[in-house]
Amino acid sequence: MAGGDRPAVRTARDEVAAVWRIESARIVGLLARRTGDLALAEDVAQEAFAQALVSWPRDGIPEDPAAWLVAVAKRRAIDAFRRRSALDDRYATMSHGLADGETLTGRVASRRVGQESASVEDEGDPERISDDLLALMFTACHPALSPESRVALTLRVVGGLTSDEIARAFLIPTATAQARITRAKKTLSSAGVPFAVPSPEERFERLGAVLSTIYVIFTEGSTATSGDRLIREDLAHEATRFARMLSRLMPEEPESHGLLALLELTAARFPARTGPDHEPVLLADQDRRRWDRSAIRRGRAALATARRVGAGLGAYGLQASIAECHAVARSVEETDWERIVVIYDALTRLAPSPIADLNRAVAVSMADGPAAALLLVDALAEDERLERTHLLPTVRGELLSRLGRNTEAGEEFAKALGLCSNSAERSVLDRKIAGLD
Repeated sequence: MAGGDRPAVRTARDEVAAVWRIESARIVGLLARRTGDLALAEDVAQEAFAQALVSWPRDGIPEDPAAWLVAVAKRRAIDAFRRRSALDDRYATMSHGLADGETLTGRVASRRVGQESASVEDEGDPERISDDLLALMFTACHPALSPESRVALTLRVVGGLTSDEIARAFLIPTATAQARITRAKKTLSSAGVPFAVPSPEERFERLGAVLSTIYVIFTEGSTATSGDRLIREDLAHEATRFARMLSRLMPEEPESHGLLALLELTAARFPARTGPDHEPVLLADQDRRRWDRSAIRRGRAALATARRVGAGLGAYGLQASIAECHAVARSVEETDWERIVVIYDALTRLAPSPIADLNRAVAVSMADGPAAALLLVDALAEDERLERTHLLPTVRGELLSRLGRNTEAGEEFAKALGLCSNSAERSVLDRKIAGLD
């Protein structure tokens, strides 16, 4: 094999990063349950990660990397309790199980010579792990936190992203991302929020915050609000991963499956939504052969589950049903726009939103023509919540263009340009203006 064809060698640093991305949520959840302090759990887990970056390249990769990280993190937690002079029952509980010979899965893990010995109590119970992950998601998305703080904390403690990665994803300074995470931890601590799976009643009340946080993360990934890329697939992937996790942890909740269906069906169009230079490709111009059929199958399966376990679809399930209409159509012209309008009618009754109303108007334009839709859009122009978004003038410009009112359409597209901060979407608006000449 030629030198250029050799597979990349997986380094110890690569292993640390891989283990952290896969296991961080379980590790932080375990530590939070044992310490009762999410902020401390996340801090000591990060310290263990930093120690691994030093130790593993020097001493070799442990046979049970997750157990090594947990053991180091628990030692850091004990040190923190000692520094606080808090040698109480929690310290006794934390200390129990650190005797030589125990591991994360309750078995002996052999170590290479020179490696740091790590041993922890049996934490391999699947139900215990599921409870930890569920508690972690509900804590990170607690209603006491601002939406921005929920997003940052969820990406940090559930997704294992660093502050730099979160900052890059949202095009904000790293210091801002760190501040949001720190503020979230302090808020949870000050409010005395316990690390635990909420009761069934409280769980239902707080589920909306969890679903909303995942949806916000995905939305920013699927249509970035700023920057030069329309899609940030890594961010959308994280949100979809969270949705899969939630649907497994709460299989009886139809909206957990509805959200997963929506994300899968939306992400299925990613391969066709941008061209070779990352320029946006509108739905009518997309090569549907490039849509991800595996994602469509997963999305439709999740939607079928949502229909089966629930008495009726919720807001996310209804949006997924709309996405399914697009996914099964062979072209824009063959799309069942009448059905989409009916689904939007149900959605706007269940979860009133000016954006849903605007999207319904677009569907009406395809089903009944642009003149009927323009009346609806003109009525929405009075809604103050749409004043700062480029979406309303973009849709209005498109409808005016289809009606042959090009001068007015150009004015609307120019207004949209002034409100749009994503350069990829701005290029689409520029092309629309140029096409009016």
